[in-house]
Amino acid sequence: MTETCTAFIGARLIASGSPAEVAAAVRAAQAAEPHATVLAFDDDTGAPVEFDPRGDAPAAEPKRGPGRPKLGVSAREVTLLPRHWEWLAAQPGGASVTLRKLVEAARRADEGPGRIRRAQEAAYRVATALAGDAALYEAAIRALYAGDQAGFASATEAWPADVRDHVRKLAGPAFEG
Repeated sequence: MTETCTAFIGARLIASGSPAEVAAAVRAAQAAEPHATVLAFDDDTGAPVEFDPRGDAPAAEPKRGPGRPKLGVSAREVTLLPRHWEWLAAQPGGASVTLRKLVEAARRADEGPGRIRRAQEAAYRVATALAGDAALYEAAIRALYAGDQAGFASATEAWPADVRDHVRKLAGPAFEG
């Protein structure tokens, strides 16, 4: 579930914070400006977030079925070759333990590149939705994916302040080496 999100009416930031806080601000903004289009985004992914206009916060996670809910374990199918299954079966703790260890090691190895990629994608999604027709949008996106922080800052300088500042904040981790 979304930890923090940010909402805009046009190029004006109306709220940033927890989903419940932003939902309340979105409802208030929609009451004050009923014909205005409100766009809200997940701060981690840049994905759109929708709020129930009747007053509820974003839907809570559905109840989990049988299994080990305290650990958040979910069973899914994995397709491997017979030699992979043989190797996994021979590992201490069995296939599940070994697969979890391998996934955790891969996640740690991907922290730097993954963090950069996630920041680029989040900034791109929000920039496209809010500034896709802004001056130097294409130059900003090229600079974002090239890792050119100065070029990105220069290309976004003329954007509306709230949009510019938020997209720069989302893009920040993409420029941390």
